[in-house]
Amino acid sequence: MSANSFEARSTLQVGDESYEIFRLDKVEGAARLPYSLKVLLENLLRTEDGANITADHIRALGSWDSQAQPSEEIQFTPARVIMQDFTGVPCVVDLATMREAVKELGGDPAKINPLAPAELVIDHSVIADKFGTNDAFKQNVDLEYGRNKERYQFLRWGQTAFDEFKVVPPGTGIVHQVNIEHLARVVMTRDGKAYPDTLVGTDSHTTMVNGLGVLGWGVGGIEAEAAMLGQPVSMLIPRVVGFKLTGELQPGTTATDLVLTITEMLRKHGVVGKFVEFYGEGVAATSLANRATIGNMSPEFGSTAAIFPIDDETLNYLRLTGRSDQQVALVEAYAKEQGLWLDPQAEPDFSEKLELDLSTVVPSIAGPKRPQDRIVLADAKAQFAQDVRNYVKDGGDVDEASKESFPASDAPAISNGAPSHKVKVTAADGTEYELDHGHVTVAAITSCTNTSNPYVMVAAALVAKKAVEKGLTRKPWVKTTLAPGSKVVTDYFDKAGLTPYLDKVGFNLVGYGCTTCIGNSGPLPEEVSQAVNEHDLAVTSVLSGNRNFEGRINPDVKMNYLASPPLVVAYAIAGSMKVDITRESLGLDQDGNPVFLKDIWPSEAEVNDVVANTIGEDMFSKSYADVFAGDAQWQALPIPTGNTFEWDSESTYVRKPPYFEGMGMEPAPVEDITGARVLAKLGDSVTTDHISPAGAIKADTPAGKYLTEHGVERRDFNSYGSRRGNHEVMIRGTFANIRLRNQIAPGTEGGYTRDFTQDGAPVSFIYDASRNYIDQGIPLVVLAGKEYGSGSSRDWAAKGTALLGVKAVIAESYERIHRSNLIGMGVLPLQFPEGHSAETLGLTGEETFSFAGVTGLNEGTIPSTVKVTTDTGVEFDAVVRIDTPGEADYYRNGGILQYVLRSLISK
Repeated sequence: MSANSFEARSTLQVGDESYEIFRLDKVEGAARLPYSLKVLLENLLRTEDGANITADHIRALGSWDSQAQPSEEIQFTPARVIMQDFTGVPCVVDLATMREAVKELGGDPAKINPLAPAELVIDHSVIADKFGTNDAFKQNVDLEYGRNKERYQFLRWGQTAFDEFKVVPPGTGIVHQVNIEHLARVVMTRDGKAYPDTLVGTDSHTTMVNGLGVLGWGVGGIEAEAAMLGQPVSMLIPRVVGFKLTGELQPGTTATDLVLTITEMLRKHGVVGKFVEFYGEGVAATSLANRATIGNMSPEFGSTAAIFPIDDETLNYLRLTGRSDQQVALVEAYAKEQGLWLDPQAEPDFSEKLELDLSTVVPSIAGPKRPQDRIVLADAKAQFAQDVRNYVKDGGDVDEASKESFPASDAPAISNGAPSHKVKVTAADGTEYELDHGHVTVAAITSCTNTSNPYVMVAAALVAKKAVEKGLTRKPWVKTTLAPGSKVVTDYFDKAGLTPYLDKVGFNLVGYGCTTCIGNSGPLPEEVSQAVNEHDLAVTSVLSGNRNFEGRINPDVKMNYLASPPLVVAYAIAGSMKVDITRESLGLDQDGNPVFLKDIWPSEAEVNDVVANTIGEDMFSKSYADVFAGDAQWQALPIPTGNTFEWDSESTYVRKPPYFEGMGMEPAPVEDITGARVLAKLGDSVTTDHISPAGAIKADTPAGKYLTEHGVERRDFNSYGSRRGNHEVMIRGTFANIRLRNQIAPGTEGGYTRDFTQDGAPVSFIYDASRNYIDQGIPLVVLAGKEYGSGSSRDWAAKGTALLGVKAVIAESYERIHRSNLIGMGVLPLQFPEGHSAETLGLTGEETFSFAGVTGLNEGTIPSTVKVTTDTGVEFDAVVRIDTPGEADYYRNGGILQYVLRSLISK
């Protein structure tokens, strides 16, 4: 019950229904706030308790100074939590473990129950093993159930054991697309109240729902668990960047081109830790599908959220996707009553402003390893010729054909053309072809980023249709996959008669889920993989995803490019990044005439016509009619009963983690760290992909050896993501990314370090070395550069770090989620002094470190710095990156889960 200090409690009548609301106009200054801060303000008004959330907090937000640096802490209580199965399984594992811990400490296990609605969509487990055939989808689903039976049984148990917890079964869609098409409420109703739909999610791309006007962002699984258990998210009132849109997109450009342009602009501007909010007349001209695509990419620009206010376009989308008339009416009435409705002419008070004329957007791709590295499509061939030299040891022959489009003024590295190393390959059907650097070996229409957008999906299908009619198809070395974010996509493809054309070009349905974008691309054909590895070919992937980090897409593929779905089809036909698809032919038609991209590119009118005539409310109503029930395969899974889980000691998927072992009701005092050794010394832009276990498990790694020792056959290893419920596998895969470069083990790539517990400090697997350090009671530290922990909000990047024995990380800068997650696991995040780094301080990683002043946390305050000293005489003051009192409470308790557990029992 709100303390209601501002007398904001009121009533809103919508049709025959009456709702309790908390009026924003009761707070002075509310009207001038950006949309996103108005949503936060309502949250504080409704949850004001006089202790954690006070009238002063509300006044501070109402009087927000747009130019001030964030300093005021508030407690945000999300209305709901959303999860996917990779990150969601460990959440449910931890909840099940907490029930047992409560029982052991004399409490009631039933207290451990989601207090806010929590929904989990199983979308990360399907792997595109099979492709290019009509039964690829069925085969992949069968393989998925075979690999993941234990996990799925566990999640089905969770659905029955926990209140307010629902599971969307496999083969349904991608979490963020299911969220915008069905789960999002925009305005929540609960216990007679109406209030803005807000959420946190265990996936960084939770921000896709920002396109609907729903404020939410990705957090680590540990933060999401706390939110489910009623703990508010501690945050500083952020700076808000206003991004003005004007004009309209030109024909021939897509939402993907737009979002890559915005990503480049915002990365360059710097928006880490900030909200981005879109405004201006161009917003009204931006379809909901395009808004969702932009919102989805918020983690790629680094912002916490990237939100659009509510307007008629929002209402139209809600109607299209089958929301009830009463819900649509409520959203409109509530938004207008509370000043949350878009005014295209308004200029709200923003901290910073950027502007983009949509008519200036041009066709683009991004790569070869970062989403912000945008390349104008017309320059892609020349840029590839330059970039590929970073991925080949020996330039080999120069590909003469790649010289053609280079002007004489180009730098020598470019004008010499792209390196070439042609290898003859015999396909399984006996046909022969040549494989070379730059050949596209993966072309994937994947990821909710674009598969939620019917305009780019229909454009892709029309490119396929026109290509087939010209006699074109994919090149034989290209693995082509179609993995939409919901069944609605295949419904409108079928209705429009476009499915057969996609199939003929090789884009058969492989699954409804996150496949290639998260590394579930499946193996390349054996002969392709063999040629690539034997000859060290720098082959490429082109995908309609949001991530293209090194080592992420496929272990055989070095260079990865983000592109719109129609361009993915075009590159599958061209077969190489050495082809300038804007000027050179993609192939020959039946009569031997060259076919160019312009010949098969659909007009805007053609795309709009298909969308208008095939997509209707009935498709969404049918697809989501009984979305939580699942198919017969799901319903047939046997599950245990009872409110505590029956752990299987033989399981290699789901194991009880050690977080609460030996935990008492009172936390032990915080101690300084002495005699610490460096586990890893890392450079800039180390992502959570580099830290957290992801992708395939190799047999000769510690994780592979563990599975082999437990009787798991190599073919059944599955991915790290699917085994996130087993801490033993995950610890062994932490810092084991094949592209990780640990500077204290020079000349290595992957999960290697030097083990200073052994004579001569030999190179060792990181996991094996960490066991030796732990056995000898030696704490560990990680040294890192700028933007440490950027990328996905993987809780295992923090959990694995903690379980390896790392007590502190010192970085030049952090991205928001990973820094927070480190604290949530009891790891101390520190920052080098301004202008300094491991290099400027002369740190090699061979030193022994001590940290003095950490004990200041025991006094209830947060020390601004701690004194770091080494046995080699280096000494400096590291900035303590525990940013809020709430984070300090988590750290003092050894982590967020321990804090929540003690809080629940003490109540």
